[in-house]
Amino acid sequence: MEDKEKLISDKLTEDEEMVKTKANENIPWYFASGFPLFWGLLFFAVVIPFFYRLPTALTMEDANKNVFIAERAYKDLYTLSNIGNKLLGSMENEIEAVNFILKELKKIKEDLLEDYFDMEIDLSQASGAFSYYTRLNVYQGVQNIAVKLTPKTSTSESYLLVNSHFDSKPATPSAGDAGFMVVTMLEVLRVIATTKQTFDHPIVFLFNGAEEVGLLASHGFITQHKWAPYCKAVVNLDAAGSGGREVLFQSGPNHPWLVNYYKKYIKHPFATTVAEEIFQSGIIPSDTDFRQFTTYGKIPGLDLAQCINGFVYHTKYDTIDVIPRESLQNTGDNILSLVRGLSNATELYDTKAHQTGHAVYFDFLGIYFVNYSEAIGKFFNISAAGAAFILIYVSLWRMADVSHVSICHVARWFILVLVIQIISFVLGLALPLVVAHVFDNLGLSLTYYSTPLLVIGLYVCPSLIGLSLPITVYCSLQRNDKISNAYHVQLALHGHAVILALLAIGLTIFGLRSSYIFVIPLIFYILSLVLNLMTTLHDRGYAWTGLLKASQIIPFVYSSYIFYILIVVLTPMGGRSGSSSNWDLYIAAMAAAGTVLSFGFLKPNGDFNVPLFQLGVSAHYIKDDGDAQSVKFASSFPSYSILDQWPALYQRFIF
Repeated sequence: MEDKEKLISDKLTEDEEMVKTKANENIPWYFASGFPLFWGLLFFAVVIPFFYRLPTALTMEDANKNVFIAERAYKDLYTLSNIGNKLLGSMENEIEAVNFILKELKKIKEDLLEDYFDMEIDLSQASGAFSYYTRLNVYQGVQNIAVKLTPKTSTSESYLLVNSHFDSKPATPSAGDAGFMVVTMLEVLRVIATTKQTFDHPIVFLFNGAEEVGLLASHGFITQHKWAPYCKAVVNLDAAGSGGREVLFQSGPNHPWLVNYYKKYIKHPFATTVAEEIFQSGIIPSDTDFRQFTTYGKIPGLDLAQCINGFVYHTKYDTIDVIPRESLQNTGDNILSLVRGLSNATELYDTKAHQTGHAVYFDFLGIYFVNYSEAIGKFFNISAAGAAFILIYVSLWRMADVSHVSICHVARWFILVLVIQIISFVLGLALPLVVAHVFDNLGLSLTYYSTPLLVIGLYVCPSLIGLSLPITVYCSLQRNDKISNAYHVQLALHGHAVILALLAIGLTIFGLRSSYIFVIPLIFYILSLVLNLMTTLHDRGYAWTGLLKASQIIPFVYSSYIFYILIVVLTPMGGRSGSSSNWDLYIAAMAAAGTVLSFGFLKPNGDFNVPLFQLGVSAHYIKDDGDAQSVKFASSFPSYSILDQWPALYQRFIF
């Protein structure tokens, strides 16, 4: 009997050792090469194509379908942009552009369904003054062309206002800013006025002739025009680029119902609260007529603008040649549908009754739109953070039980790993800023300006190094037979989750609606943790990593998508930010934040038997010829490293 018990005991000991050995085994090094390949492929094959995706442009053959026709709008844009520079006070702006718009409006009125609508065209001039930041703007005789389209059956005295401007900065034909939006409005008006589809509220289309010199004409309209007191909401259309999709970057204020209508009626959504809070922070050197309508008219609305290819903004290169017809179709589809929806909004009867706070909103790859109130967002963020804390505690307790150690023993290791993760987090954000600062001091600011993808080498790779190095060194050096390597990796991931949870709570309390970007990866990590705990994959070596990485696909796609948008949109603005600020710091911060959120749960944590951060170092080397120094540099890496050249005009080392 004793021999039998001894045999059983020995077998149990052997099984435990086998499990422990398996839990301490690292994933073979050759899997490391597939790691950046998969996520890089996901970014270049999914994120970027979806960002630039546009609908097929419709032609005159589709004109009988009562839809927006890009071909017709494109012809109008060709004529308007060929007028040339439309500077305030010039003949091109005050006579030729005005005559063109009036001519098109008269054509629309001739085709008007008179049994359904009344159409009134009003050309007016305004004079006035207002304070704008630290200066006083005084104007006289600025022109506005307003068109009111009223259904025969409507008795409403609440109007929907749709606005854009036709004037331009010096030396630019302004095809994008904002001729694009002017012809979009003309085509939207044409389709609505010739379609047997009525609506509740009159629509006022305002073509203002003085925006570029200080938002003058919009101020004149909203403070003096006879229709202004009846305008209860505004859709403002502008541009900070030319081509691509238009982005919703301001809403309300304090009217989340407008975002609900955006979600319901927009066909190609492109919007984010992040853009709104960045714009309203003042770091972007721009403003729109939206300010005048909300400040002096006290009316809520939506502010949309073209934002791609900002390099041509306010330059002679802002021509029709850089605007694809598909871009007009995208914006036209959206504005036509949105205007039709808002013109039937019951909230327009009494907008003050629906003044219920801000909204949190964002799109996912332009195929789905998410929005909810700020109050719900606060509850959601705090709940997600609380759930993370609870599940992490359960996980620590489970580790202690399986490893046959006390919970205090596991907690001590977790605190150590948490400190290391905080260091990693800080380095992931700080190293790109250091690179930006060094380049600025060397007189090399905006080195990525003409090629935004250079941001990957300049800022993303240093961020990956900072994010990975501390925890990789820790996992390589720590020796603890009581807790397996796989559990140490889980502790590291739990540490990152705690950091995100604390950030979500802090930013939510601070009032930043953009805190949702920290909650998205946290939620998916929580879901994977729940499944791993329920299926006991949590305790089977690295078996849980597959589920974890699968759960982070959506957060990776969204985080890389939103920060790619910000970098593409904000990079051209660095050329007009002036010398008083280092724009590289903003771009570096965006790239670092995007890297941390995209790879925070995916970075190497010792689960490979070689430190993956070395791949980041090799990717950070930029050269254009294979000289002896580069060969020596490449030969210093282990044989399993994957080395590739980064195409650029620079030589030697970045730092």
